[in-house]
Amino acid sequence: MDRRSIQPPRPLRSITFLLVLVMIGLLISQAFWPSKPRTVEFSYSDLLAQIQSGNVAEVVIQGSRIEGVLKVAEIRNFVVQGPPEGSPLYAELAQVMEDQGVVYRFQAPGGASWILPLLGYVLIMALFAVFFAYMMRRMQGGNPFTFGQSRAKLVAKEFTKVSFKDVAGIDEVLDEVREIVDYLRDPGRFVRLGAKIPKGILLVGPPGTGKTLLARAIAGEAGVPFFSISGSDFVEMFVGVGAARVRDMFQKAKASAPCIVFIDEIDAVGRKRGAGLGGGHDEREQTLNQLLSEMDGFERNAGVIVLAATNRPDVLDLALLRPGRFDRKIAVPTPDLHGREAILKVHIRDKKLSPDVDLSVLARRTPGFVGADLENLCNEAALLAARRNKERIELEDFEEALDRVLTGLARKGMYIKDEERQRIAYHESGHALLNKLLPRLGPVHKVTIVPRGTGVLGFSQRLLEDKYWTSKDDLLDMLTWTFGGRGAEEIVFGEQSTGAANDLRDATELATKMVIEYGMSEGLGPINLGKERTNIFLGEEIVRSDAHSEELAAAVDREIRAILNQAYRRAKDLLARNRTALDRIAQELLRRESLDGEEMNALLADLTLQPTG
Repeated sequence: MDRRSIQPPRPLRSITFLLVLVMIGLLISQAFWPSKPRTVEFSYSDLLAQIQSGNVAEVVIQGSRIEGVLKVAEIRNFVVQGPPEGSPLYAELAQVMEDQGVVYRFQAPGGASWILPLLGYVLIMALFAVFFAYMMRRMQGGNPFTFGQSRAKLVAKEFTKVSFKDVAGIDEVLDEVREIVDYLRDPGRFVRLGAKIPKGILLVGPPGTGKTLLARAIAGEAGVPFFSISGSDFVEMFVGVGAARVRDMFQKAKASAPCIVFIDEIDAVGRKRGAGLGGGHDEREQTLNQLLSEMDGFERNAGVIVLAATNRPDVLDLALLRPGRFDRKIAVPTPDLHGREAILKVHIRDKKLSPDVDLSVLARRTPGFVGADLENLCNEAALLAARRNKERIELEDFEEALDRVLTGLARKGMYIKDEERQRIAYHESGHALLNKLLPRLGPVHKVTIVPRGTGVLGFSQRLLEDKYWTSKDDLLDMLTWTFGGRGAEEIVFGEQSTGAANDLRDATELATKMVIEYGMSEGLGPINLGKERTNIFLGEEIVRSDAHSEELAAAVDREIRAILNQAYRRAKDLLARNRTALDRIAQELLRRESLDGEEMNALLADLTLQPTG
């Protein structure tokens, strides 16, 4: 049997080691500093009286100090400040104790008694040294005396197993970083024309867009040493450790030049200096100063290319962003429709798909998804297909996985009263019908009354396209669609409910932006009232300013209400004109619970809809 297989897990061994240290410390303290018993002070005459009464069991005389033990008393130990050492009274005292049968002895004061406490102090200090070394080893993951050594890992090409073929949806970004790889492989082609490769490249983009994946692909393609480290690995609790680690990392990089140094989440160490209440001399700012010096200081850093990634470029120090340090800033954006389809193709390469899976439809259903979201979607679909013992992943598995990601788990066993279920059906039918009546919004993809997650009792989904600008008519159609659920409830049941709370919040937010940011109100005209300011004490967060006059604020409120009321009236008018279609969709939802776009079109094929009002 392998001996390693019977060893306790590492956390249990750590706890056991600490408990052993505590037990050893308790034993040392008990052995060298035993607890002193409670004592009572007697006068010399009281001592003689106790001896003559036969109540003294033992006496120890140390110079002028007399200690002893009583036979019967609440506090048996006593101490007496006796006559000076060498006094003839001690001979008389000894005679009295012999007559009474008291056990006594004379002991020289002081002596070698100091050796034991000193030995105890030495052992305790040694124990603290062992504990300190152990904790430092745990923090460092190695030698406790390597605080200042860099934690950068040298990544081998064989370790990453990632290449540019595994990166999709960001073709323009790939072209930029390929130039770095080409320079490292054949620098003569660039040097011949006097070109200099950028010293630093900053990858900027939202979380999950593939910045770290791109760095791993560069490591796999470059064919030169690739050092990887996180920004949080520089700063520790000890002052000066971060700067020392930066120096050590660049020393190793220079020794391996040409090479690439990748710093992930650089905003952890590169935030603006002076932002906050910590002053200008804290550990993080010292680390940043050393990083600035190493990247472009008095000493040249030839052959070392710094690659960094962040999703918060707004908080980075300006000295870090200037040319000579990060010469090139590459935006890694959220993928568009074609990019999402390309990313999906990458993540399904090792998966078995059914012929009915259309990646273009999935790409249209996932606007705003980044690479990490799409990878999670493919994995969830594979898990669902495996749970159902399928040989291949089908389109319904992707649909269910997407619904789980967006709205949570289906709660088909949730009990809902028939009256509430009918209200939910008409609410979602109102959204779906307006979606069909307002073609600017895109086609209906799915409408369902299956409850999901927490608080989602049903939803209506559209197939969206990537838009980079939106017209006023598009926004008004969106507001009208948002009121579809509330309008349907009021038309059918004659009253309002709390089911439209989220719709009202979204509609109010959109109408507010139309008035104060987009300048789309008739009364106020083309004006932007959304002033912004920055607050360095909050880490350069954007803070909305409400510094408007009462008259202007009242005008803004009137315009917002006018837009909302107009959209609500329009939604109710469209639904009332097409009441037959509304009833038909709701009844079919009550029977089947879910409808896709094609099923809804077939359901309304024999009706003539009136989209204008």
